[in-house]
Amino acid sequence: MTRPAPSISTLALGAALVTVVLWASAFVGIRDLAGAYSPGSIALGRLAIGVVLLGALVWRRGWQPVGRRDLVLIVASGLLWFALYNLALNEAERHVDAGTASMLVNTGPIFIGLFAGLFLGEGLPRRLLAGLAVAFGGSVVIGLATSDAAAGAETSLLGIALCLVAALAYAAGVTLQKPATANVSATQLTWLACLIGGIACLPFTPGLVAETAALASSVDGPSKIGWLVYLGVFPTSIAFTTWTYALGRTNAGRLGVMTYLIPPVVVVMAWLLLGEVPPVLALAGGIACIGGVVIARSSPGRAPQQVTAVAVDSAA
Repeated sequence: MTRPAPSISTLALGAALVTVVLWASAFVGIRDLAGAYSPGSIALGRLAIGVVLLGALVWRRGWQPVGRRDLVLIVASGLLWFALYNLALNEAERHVDAGTASMLVNTGPIFIGLFAGLFLGEGLPRRLLAGLAVAFGGSVVIGLATSDAAAGAETSLLGIALCLVAALAYAAGVTLQKPATANVSATQLTWLACLIGGIACLPFTPGLVAETAALASSVDGPSKIGWLVYLGVFPTSIAFTTWTYALGRTNAGRLGVMTYLIPPVVVVMAWLLLGEVPPVLALAGGIACIGGVVIARSSPGRAPQQVTAVAVDSAA
């Protein structure tokens, strides 16, 4: 049976948009760090910072008991989303350009919609599928318009494969995390998943220490180290927490479509911060992404008695 999609509060929608912007900035940061840090060092560095910052919040708010079932789900989510996803994406951006990486990783919401329909009982509404198709088409257009491949450069098959691995890990992590949001606070859940991911990345500690020491004495070292700190504070600590907050207040499939806003946000960031004027085709793709999100998040008309039966999440 298909569950009715819960309405999403203004705060939860705002949290999802914060996540979109910060995750979009992560593509820029990871790309900039590709020559300075190894993929494992980037993952461990940002996760270690996240563990410290989120741990301080959890300690201040007090620890709440976590059930065995929720703990298993969180551990699995941490291994897949926080560890495997980061490692795969960091390595992928050494082989493909940011436009192509963003396009391929944004197949993730398609898998989220399918997994949520199959395993979480959210169903596969036609509006969700239509929105997924439109938004994915828009991300493909952006990727083709902004990628090096569009200019004639060869795209690495390894990079493409790693992006798809990252997309699957991301989708599986979201699907596993969703049931736990009903019983575990966003901050505590994110900290636990971040801790698990950080523990899985501990073998990369020697590389992180050596690479940071080498950068400390270089001219551009402070900016590179600053990017790593930024990734740990904003796209990791803040963005994952705001995502978990929003995830607990709407269906996973409908929330996953929001990440299709990332490619157009990346284009705008590159335009404003790097002076790179996006091609007209990329702008058209961004409009399609936004249109797909609107379609997926819209609901068909309901009779008045049905509307009153839907709970509004005003407690957020």
